[in-house]
Order: sequence, then C-alpha cells, then structure tokens
Amino acid sequence: MGTVASYRESPGRRILLGTRRSIACTPRWLVRFGYDGSGFSGWARQPAGRTVEGVLRDGLRRRGIVPTLDEAHLEVASRTDRGVSARANALALWSGISGGPLLRRLNAISPELFFTAARPIPQDFRVRAAIRRVYRYFEPGPMPDLEGWRRAARLFQGRVDVRSFGRGLPGRSPQWRTVESVVVEPLGDGRLIEVRAPSFVWGMVRKIVGALREVERGRLPLSRLEAAIAGETRLTLPMAEPEGLVLWEVEYPVGWETPWGGPNRHQTSFARTTRDGLWRREEVLDALFGGGGRKERNSVGDTELPGREPV
Repeated sequence: MGTVASYRESPGRRILLGTRRSIACTPRWLVRFGYDGSGFSGWARQPAGRTVEGVLRDGLRRRGIVPTLDEAHLEVASRTDRGVSARANALALWSGISGGPLLRRLNAISPELFFTAARPIPQDFRVRAAIRRVYRYFEPGPMPDLEGWRRAARLFQGRVDVRSFGRGLPGRSPQWRTVESVVVEPLGDGRLIEVRAPSFVWGMVRKIVGALREVERGRLPLSRLEAAIAGETRLTLPMAEPEGLVLWEVEYPVGWETPWGGPNRHQTSFARTTRDGLWRREEVLDALFGGGGRKERNSVGDTELPGREPV
C-alpha cells in the first residue's frame, strides 16, 4: 500500500516526504509553450468547452508529470481568449522531473501544445511579472495606405489611457499602461501589427487593431484617437477577430536554460494535417467563389461534370 506524499518547503524547491526514497527534491520550473488557439475556447478552464488549461491539466495527471494537480500549482503568464494563439506563452509548475525529460513528457500531452524551453526558478518567482509581452496581429487584405496605418500606430507609443482599448474597464478615471511600440509592416497580401508592452488589459491588442481599421476607413480622425490615448475622451471601438492574434513572446530578466529539440512526430503530423486542411479549404472556397484565375484551375475548372446542369 502506497504512502501519501507531503512536502516541506525550501527556497526554490520542495522536499518530498513520506515516500520510500529518502528525499527527492522537487524544483519549480518555468516553461515556454505555445498552441494553435483555433481548437480551444481560450486558456482558462470552463464548465463547457475545450481549453488549453483543461488539456494541459489532464495531460499533467496522465503523464505523471506532477504528483497531483493541486501540487502542481500551475501559473500562466498570459490567459489568452478563445481563438488566440501563442508562440511563446510561459507557465510555472512544480515537478520532480528535470528539464530535458520534463519537456519530452510535456510535449507528449497533445500535438496541439508545444513546449520549447525550461529553466528552474525560485519559489517566489512571479510568472505574471514579465518585463515585456509581445503580440503580433496578422491582418489580411491589401493596404493602400501603409503610412497612414503607421502614423496612427505611432500615437500609441508611451503612456496610454486604456479605457478605450480594453474590455470591462470602469470609465470615470484614466487607467494608464505604458506601450513601448506599435509597429506596422507589410506581410505578403496583408500586414503585420506588432505591439510591445510590459502588460496589457483584456482585449487591448484587438482594440488597438480595431482603432487602426477605423482610422483607415475614415471613421476615426487621428485627433480623436490621440485624445482617447491621452485620457481626454473615451471611444467605443470594435474588436479585431481573435484568430489573427498571436502571443509572440513573454520576456523575463532570466534566460532559458534547457531548449526543446523537437518537434516530435505527433506534432509534425498535426502541423502537416492542419496545413493540408487549410489548402483544401482554400481550394474549395476558390472553386465556389472564384480564386483569381489560377492556371491550374483554368485547365480543368470549367469542365462540366457528367449529369450536371450548368450553373
């Protein structure tokens, strides 16, 4: 019959007691991880809906990465919304498994989650106290006025009253955040908007993108945007779609020590299957609604199938 494990605290680690082994040191780990947000209803667990946290907690238990979920004391740097992806979010947990083997077990939880680096951290390390977060938003479509987007984006650099650029914020007094930069660059058939700041309020990047769209459409003068940023007025702005948003980086004053050598075969297969599905979807949509006259389609796309009337 097994014994019930208990812990004695020690700086940066726990000492596992009550087991047949004499003493096992259980350190606290900071782990960098990412995910494709399209398959999740956000980070946080919900009564209904598949979430990143839910899949992760289930995997921690199944893979024996932590003794119990309560003992894991899971903390995350950024709690992303439904549809938002992450390239490099960060989480902390207690585990007696060392860095390389820990990453291998974490990467076996689900091909939709990938864990790319780890390092031990002190017991009092605050995961949410990052020095910088970087978000990137992928905006499709032509951009006839790149310089207009850049002029509007530059207004956000510095101190920003975020009441117009967040969700669920009280409206009486300004609430300030420091934005390091908002940069707009062309990217293929669209554009890339990168936002850097030490911290963000809920929905902030998507509201900033919504504001840039309103400026482009002529519905928001730069003077009103500047007044809202300065706390002189409050705007009602649309939110950009979550699917274009990626948490690109969470930066700390300490570096990563153990990199992941992956992806593993399950993650590679998931990525390939996802890309194949996107290609099929694009081809079907082009066939239904027109795809700009591709040579490949021109050779066969207008051929009538037997037994069908022309549309």
